[in-house]
Amino acid sequence: MLYGRQAELDALHELLAAVRAGAGAGLVLRGEAGIGKTALLDALAATDGVRVLRAAGVESEVELPFAGLHLLLRPVLDRVGTLPEVQATALRGALGLAAGNGTDSDGFLVGLAALSLLAELAADRPLLVLVDDAQWLDRASAAALLFAARRLDADSVGMIFATRDVPDFPTPGLPELRLAGLADDAAGELLDAGGTGLDPVRRDRVLAAAAGNPLALLELPGALGDAADHGALPLTDRLRAAFRARLAGLTDGVRDLLLVAALDGTGELPVLLRAAARFGAGTGTGTGELDTAVRAGLLTVLDPDDRVAFRHPLVRATVAQDAPPGRRIAAHTALAAAWDTPGGADRRAWHLAAAATAPDEQIAVALTEAAARAAGRHGHAAEAAAYARAAELSEAADARLRRLTLAAEAAAEAGELDRSARLAADATAALAGTSPAGAEGRPATGEPSAGTDPSPVDDVDVRRAGGADPRLAARLLSVRAAASFWRGSLGTAHRAYLRAADLLAPIDAGASTALLVEAVHVGWYTGERELAEAYDRLATALGSDPGTPNAGDCEATAMARLTLLGVGPAIGRATPTEPSPDEAMATVRRLVARPGWQIMTAAVGIVLGQDGSTIDIGAEEVAQAHRHGRIGRLPQALFYLASGRAYAGWHEAAARDAATGVELAHATDQRQWAGRLREPLAHLAAVAGDEARVHRLVDDARADAAASDPDWDVPWVHSSLGLVELSLGRAEPALAELSALAAQRALFHIPAIRSVPDLVEAAVRAGRPDAAADALHQYRRWAAHTGQGWVAALVLRCEALLADDATAEQKYEAALAGSRRANRPFETARTALLYGEWLRRLRRRTEAREHLQAAVRAFDRLAAPPWAQRARAELAAAGQASEQAPTDTLAVLTPQERQIVLLAARGLSNKDIAGRLFLSPRTVGYHLYKAYPKLGVLSRGELPAVVGGS
Repeated sequence: MLYGRQAELDALHELLAAVRAGAGAGLVLRGEAGIGKTALLDALAATDGVRVLRAAGVESEVELPFAGLHLLLRPVLDRVGTLPEVQATALRGALGLAAGNGTDSDGFLVGLAALSLLAELAADRPLLVLVDDAQWLDRASAAALLFAARRLDADSVGMIFATRDVPDFPTPGLPELRLAGLADDAAGELLDAGGTGLDPVRRDRVLAAAAGNPLALLELPGALGDAADHGALPLTDRLRAAFRARLAGLTDGVRDLLLVAALDGTGELPVLLRAAARFGAGTGTGTGELDTAVRAGLLTVLDPDDRVAFRHPLVRATVAQDAPPGRRIAAHTALAAAWDTPGGADRRAWHLAAAATAPDEQIAVALTEAAARAAGRHGHAAEAAAYARAAELSEAADARLRRLTLAAEAAAEAGELDRSARLAADATAALAGTSPAGAEGRPATGEPSAGTDPSPVDDVDVRRAGGADPRLAARLLSVRAAASFWRGSLGTAHRAYLRAADLLAPIDAGASTALLVEAVHVGWYTGERELAEAYDRLATALGSDPGTPNAGDCEATAMARLTLLGVGPAIGRATPTEPSPDEAMATVRRLVARPGWQIMTAAVGIVLGQDGSTIDIGAEEVAQAHRHGRIGRLPQALFYLASGRAYAGWHEAAARDAATGVELAHATDQRQWAGRLREPLAHLAAVAGDEARVHRLVDDARADAAASDPDWDVPWVHSSLGLVELSLGRAEPALAELSALAAQRALFHIPAIRSVPDLVEAAVRAGRPDAAADALHQYRRWAAHTGQGWVAALVLRCEALLADDATAEQKYEAALAGSRRANRPFETARTALLYGEWLRRLRRRTEAREHLQAAVRAFDRLAAPPWAQRARAELAAAGQASEQAPTDTLAVLTPQERQIVLLAARGLSNKDIAGRLFLSPRTVGYHLYKAYPKLGVLSRGELPAVVGGS
């Protein structure tokens, strides 16, 4: 019986009812040790009519990739063959059941495979997935399971994670239920139900000491005696003391067997008994000691898994921490021998490492091999831990430094930026001959030390480091630079890249050039001074003429040339006429293979007005990510694809791309890309005149910026706010917002130059055309530099707005023709509207109606209602009523239903759609069946006629 938990039980049964009804749901139970999380999971697990998969995180396995996921899915691995082949291969590879297929997938594909497997199981009957002690899940398992939990929708799967109230298990996007101590009445009932027979005074003291913690209420009375009065001890310490008192009455053999079980953590009974026998825990097979531990209520045997588990994690912690160091070393040695089996190499390596008291190259090699296996299974956090521990055990200084470097790179790949920076700082300091930061005479582990900056660059003598091994020093500085950049320490990242480039310049021109390209990229976000410094260094490295070949590698040189062409005009630098932006872009796309540089090329494409190339690169990256399961790369690829399409006026596709990108960014916990995707979403909302949504996105962006860089004024918020004001006919506030882009650090950013045509229109409508003169001058220079016809067309439109009646017509005609040739539907419609307005004012109504009708049709098609309304008003003033705006047939659908319907209308199967959108086929079918009645159809065969050209 559970006392005082009716509200929590009601919440869990509500989740269970939703799962039974066919809806997926996830939940996180948070609370201190002993607060009753496991008891609530037990109550759910006893529910009739549902299938239960259950596992618990194990503290000793946090460095073993996918150990928790393997434990959870072990009973159902026979169903893996039902998954799509790429998912099945990824899951088998992650769990160590088969070799990978050699594709460059990422760990999120394992999460998708887990989701598909859970959905497959739920097709038979509702499924509950219960994960206890989630704070001790290995990072790879946690990432995969949280990805699956965030994608649950219509799969009859409930996932509940029970975790201590600690920051080690962040769960953004999932609802939480926090458990507090029991109320006084319930606590008293639970204490009395224990049958301890306490006198009133001692009863009150136990109640006060337990503070409503159920485990304390059960354990303190019988085990502590007078110690229950020692309220100065933290509750966890009091509970450990209670378990310690119970352990004291056991034989040495039972305590030794418990120590082996505590240090192993897997609960594998054969392994436990083999290790216990080697350890000398009792006599014979050790089963007698096992039976004693079970009868004492310290261990339980889990049938039918033939595994053992501790009654509570605090029992395991007490056993492990109270054991003398020599006994722990002997137990780890025995466990290493017991895991000398096929598939046990990783655990064997870690037990050997735990038993080591001095450097041991043989163990370091074993850990290095474990790190390589972890990398092959996308367990980069485990890879980093193994390399770091191998570095501690390395006998030679060069091997230690190499392994520390690998550890830093692996931690960065895992997204553990602080850990990556610390490891790199330790290695750089050691390379320079100084003490590792925060190591205090101990081997560096990459773990934080109180009061230390995880990414200092100025605290080491980089020249001394370079004198020892410049390549390694540059590699380490690059790791620290990348970590600093993603944490928002832009100045630190900029300096580190420049210093790394200095180290390599005398020995590897190509690698040095590549680092300077990265420094320019960081400088773009840091400030004009930093950008100019990196630009000048890069220009010098390539020679006075960036078009001149140099001896560096072709890939770096091509990327450097394109970077200089894109950045130079933004900071007032003279740029060569050759190669042209078109030629430079074509060369990079032919030569550059680095995924990071492909994305950077897409960004430079937007800077150079090469929207077509940006769209092509974004589409290629998205296709590659889908083909190879690189789910983690999709948000950034979709950002550039959505941005390119939004600028080009392909609003429907851009909206789908951005919505998918945001959803996947949240599912993969990539908050930086979720934030950046606000930019195309705000632009599209401004086009649609959705003022409320624009302001929501702007407010969120400004709040994020204030938290990381209070001085940073996010440039795109002004362009989006200005555009929505302009779309709603409010010229003065539009002018105020767009003029702000010319100030301070926003000067050279993409929204500043892209919004100049809006600024000119706002200035003219506000009766202050001179307010846009300087910006238009810069825009003309940019148009000449890009050589793009669509930019030239917009220059002509701006000039037409400012021209007298004698010259405006020719400019409008040329602008309209240029926009049409460039296939820029939104800009073409805006030019037609302005031209029609101008013609109507001159009383040339017949000519005006032709252009205004075209504008109305285009704005309707582009879902730009305020612009369409303005065109309709002008058309009415020209003496012609326009047809009503067409109804968006798909407007009745949710965004996800809309995506699914559009893909189904193209003939994709549910499984194909599921793979594209990273859902389960069942969820796809659920959304289709919800969409059919909204659209008035009975089957997917009718969808193409309904969707039409959407």
